[in-house]
Amino acid sequence: MSLFLAKLSCKRDIDEVIKTVAEKVLVLRFGRDEDSVCLQLDEILSKTAHDLSNMASIYIVDVDSAPVYTRYFDISYIPSTVFFFNGQHMKVDYGSPDHTKFVGSFKTKQDFLDLIEVIYRGAMRGKMIVKSPIDPQNIPKYDLLYHGI
Repeated sequence: MSLFLAKLSCKRDIDEVIKTVAEKVLVLRFGRDEDSVCLQLDEILSKTAHDLSNMASIYIVDVDSAPVYTRYFDISYIPSTVFFFNGQHMKVDYGSPDHTKFVGSFKTKQDFLDLIEVIYRGAMRGKMIVKSPIDPQNIPKYDLLYHGI
């Protein structure tokens, strides 16, 4: 867990943040405090939080404290990062079947900075889905299983 990032501990807190963060990209990192990949991602998020303070608000969420959102976003791998803008869920085309969340940790701090900038600029133009600026080699690959399709 990062000491420099705000933590949301229940559904009500998450709902409130989604409703109140305006004109910024809302970044919600779903994971567990003791997971090593989550800690790696938290380090990147905390190092960039100050640089992105005009464009983004970053929060961490424990998957066990928000089972409603864990199910809604089908979070089966942690960490998973979800983005919002003015209460609207922002989707990103990473070149994978799932555009709803980023699964895993970013390889570099610059990858995260670039992604937030693209989401922010796209959202300001009214787009609900943007193309990822991250090099496809830097995007973790997972075998995502979709049930009932």
